[in-house]
Amino acid sequence: MTDHTASRRVVVLGGGILGVSTAVHLARGGAEVVLVTEAELASGASGRSLSWLNSAGVRSGPYHFLRLLGIDRYRTLFAADPALEWLRFDGGLWWTTPDGAETTRARHEHELARGYDSHLLDRADVGGRVDGVRAGAPGRLAIHNPGEGWVSLPHLIQELADELIRRGGRLVTGAGRCSVTVEEGRARGVRTADGTSWRGDAVVVACGAQTPSVVAELGVDLPDASPLSMLVVTEPVETAAVTVLNTPRAAMRPNPGSTFAIDHSWYEEHIVEHEDGSCSIDERYVKELVAEAAALLQGEVPLQAASWRLGRKPVPGDGEPVFGELEAVPGCHVAFTHSGATLGLIAGELTAHEVLTGARHPLLEEFRPERFATG
Repeated sequence: MTDHTASRRVVVLGGGILGVSTAVHLARGGAEVVLVTEAELASGASGRSLSWLNSAGVRSGPYHFLRLLGIDRYRTLFAADPALEWLRFDGGLWWTTPDGAETTRARHEHELARGYDSHLLDRADVGGRVDGVRAGAPGRLAIHNPGEGWVSLPHLIQELADELIRRGGRLVTGAGRCSVTVEEGRARGVRTADGTSWRGDAVVVACGAQTPSVVAELGVDLPDASPLSMLVVTEPVETAAVTVLNTPRAAMRPNPGSTFAIDHSWYEEHIVEHEDGSCSIDERYVKELVAEAAALLQGEVPLQAASWRLGRKPVPGDGEPVFGELEAVPGCHVAFTHSGATLGLIAGELTAHEVLTGARHPLLEEFRPERFATG
């Protein structure tokens, strides 16, 4: 470790998993780190993410490989403490609509071709593979991926934030809307809503769905397809179900405290986004989602919503992650992706590597922000 690396100052903007993970990896590398966030830690998308750890389905080869590395980092964390309540690897179960047999077979074959652990099941036989899940009609297909898992990002973020503080990093919450400051064409820090400036040799922007608007102020266009979304957390309930479920009307996973986290997309059009950025939804859609989730479980499981959170789910315009330094604004690095949970640890590691060394990591080459440049 050189003295230059050890004394490097970095300001990280964003208190979700990508920002906190990057900040911790920077601190581990000897950097002086200040993490600045608009509100509280995990107050954005990381606090309302299903956080399914997977690389199932069809995606590009580089993206698939990066997600597998992301899962690997979680497995390392899990191996250190298999009793963690907020990180589990109890598999995933996926199925589509009754007329989607051809789609299901194609997905399964693709996963097999990638070496992904994938098992095609008749839904009538689901009970023999996973506990607590209601069997379906004979002849309808499902895919079981036993190597998948889930994480509660608020719990992980708090663990990482505690480590950041132990390593001498600084945490600034409640900073309001922030902007990147530029001097002589290079990013030099972050200015908070009240005018406070935090200076650094480099800046990492990891603001979830707000990332495109933050870098737009720098003259950089990151296409944005971030939809409105909702995550419901239930009251505690007793059930044998521990597997992540992804179905046509509900996606759900266990959550700490014997609760479940539930989301989907069918109700997105019913979410109202207000001028102040807050969101609301008619409670009947919350109840309908919870009822759809309860119908997936064996027995009469009395699922009830305890809380729900709404907001934008970060999705880049082309669906692929965006990682790396902005060519137009040297010293400003971005981390913007739909798969923040699965990539959270590996993305923080690789982004920190680039900031600390000044070298572009080959695993991020396919995901550079300059791919959107025109002309």
